[in-house]
Amino acid sequence: MAIAVLSGTALIGAGGVADAQAAAPKIVVKGGVTQPVFSYKDAIREYVYVESSLDSDGDGKRDRVRVDIVRPKETQKGLKSPVIIDNSPYFDNLGRGNEAEKKTYDAAGNPLKFPLFYDNYFVPRGYAYLAIDMIGTTKSDGCPGTGQVQDIAGGKAVIDWLNGRGTAYGADGKKVKASWHNGRSGMIGKSYDGTLANGVAATGVKGLSTIVPISAISSWYEYIRSNGAKFANNYHDYLAKVVDNDPDAKCEAVRQALHVGEDDATGNYNKFFANSNYRHGTYGDVRKVRASVFVIHTVNDLNVQPVHFSRWWDGLKKQGVKRKIWVGQYGHTDPFDFRRETWVPVLHRWFDSELFKINNGVHRTPKADVEVAPGQWIKEPDWPAARSRKVALRPGTGGSLGLKAAPKGSTASFTDTEASEADLVADPTTAKPYRLAYVSQPLPGNARLSGTPVADLKVKLDKPTSNLTAMLVDYGTDARVDYLGARGGLDELPAEDCWGESIPADDACYKKTPIRTVTSPVNVVARGWIDAQNRLSLTNPTPLTPGKFHRVKWQTLPQDYVFKKGHRLALVIAGTDTDYLAETATGAQVTVDLAGSSITVPVVFSGSGASALAAPQTKSAWRGPTKVNIPVQSRELK
Repeated sequence: MAIAVLSGTALIGAGGVADAQAAAPKIVVKGGVTQPVFSYKDAIREYVYVESSLDSDGDGKRDRVRVDIVRPKETQKGLKSPVIIDNSPYFDNLGRGNEAEKKTYDAAGNPLKFPLFYDNYFVPRGYAYLAIDMIGTTKSDGCPGTGQVQDIAGGKAVIDWLNGRGTAYGADGKKVKASWHNGRSGMIGKSYDGTLANGVAATGVKGLSTIVPISAISSWYEYIRSNGAKFANNYHDYLAKVVDNDPDAKCEAVRQALHVGEDDATGNYNKFFANSNYRHGTYGDVRKVRASVFVIHTVNDLNVQPVHFSRWWDGLKKQGVKRKIWVGQYGHTDPFDFRRETWVPVLHRWFDSELFKINNGVHRTPKADVEVAPGQWIKEPDWPAARSRKVALRPGTGGSLGLKAAPKGSTASFTDTEASEADLVADPTTAKPYRLAYVSQPLPGNARLSGTPVADLKVKLDKPTSNLTAMLVDYGTDARVDYLGARGGLDELPAEDCWGESIPADDACYKKTPIRTVTSPVNVVARGWIDAQNRLSLTNPTPLTPGKFHRVKWQTLPQDYVFKKGHRLALVIAGTDTDYLAETATGAQVTVDLAGSSITVPVVFSGSGASALAAPQTKSAWRGPTKVNIPVQSRELK
């Protein structure tokens, strides 16, 4: 196999290169990827403070951002390294990864341990790795903003410094330049860290070549709200305090502003949330993205819900951004834990392509990897599946769900009271005052949902508003990823495997985390919530006229899921779902016009899966579960 040898920027060919370039240390490329020819043990470990453009804590000085760096020692002899960045608020509190690793330092304050495997694996291959403390956290100045401008200002300032447009200071207080940098940087991280990558990319900063957001937020409104319905109260100031290790008094005013801005009295979208919208916001916009994007998310992540990746992905597609995606079946997890042996080589090729500009074919593979069963992945040209078609499922009299609309004038009612998800989906043919349930005939073939269902209800209330919940449910016993369990559907074994070079202070070995499945008779596939008065606008609510029918239409969370042959689909309609909504039920009576209501599902059919949906449903045919126990994922953003 041919081996290519590169300097920081150029391939050595038959014609030779300039003497100065030939004398510089070189990376080695074999099989389209960089090889581990540089010593991690001997790498340079240092830190700088990069000056940002903000004074978030109001102390009269611009916030300085702590950047811990590890880079090959050969960068002192002419090697030009690209940069991989993890920008995080969690390096000294919650830690990073399944094992909650934290930074450690030597007596002089230089970094010793960098969390996760990125440094151990990529530095020997010629990369520099930077671990940035988000503004207001760990060793950086300022106050954290829970999505506000200071969160992304630090990362942007570091990209500017790396490319000669900013100022940094070393341990001795003198200005430092990144003369060893090759001009290309990538950002990676899970949850809050990936959110910061999205936010920095959305500023359009030059020099950020690629981002790899994992289970990341793209709009903070959608993290704690759904169409006017609230998932949490007092969240922004709470999280800011979790990640800030300064005395409480320092950032109290900032936290109070966060509390006021999120406006818990309503679920409305406002200027505060526009500041933390990275798709179409004040400081970030998908139309500004210059970087390529490798998205990793899971459709059962009920912490950073999959709406964050689906809408971000759609925006990137419209802008023609170079992109790739993995869509898994887990909870709030990292691909290093759910698909490690495939993930590391693919990430390696991605960074080599984007940061060393090695033509290794990573963009000639299909854009999407999609998990359709536990551990079973398929490749697709894009996501959602292009061959899916929209099917309107309609509730009928007698609890049926099919393709045919109910007779005109058919109605059913429930009361908006507080109920758990388990209660809402148990025994769907039994009438319950707080929900309606409509069930299909058994499917004669598999049917794959790929995309975002849309609930479209014609409702009449006896009060000005009501919380509404719509769920698409699969009734049928099967082994599924245990996404609501610990670690989002993964176990943890004592055995480890290693990814990169280890030193005593920073090993590259991690516990194995195999998939954990659960065999269950029911699974909630798609969930969606709305405050009915926000049906026309998230900013300006419009109360419903009591006694009059109104159309309420909204998207559920996106999904990619295979309904198996013999299973039944169900549409469950209810009020306040207490497992997810931090709302008080209105007590409104909700009357649904069945003939004017539906849920539209993007489906890829296998065999005759469509035919069952047209058949009528009878109570006597049902032999489903009468009791289910459904745990709920934590909303701790980690």
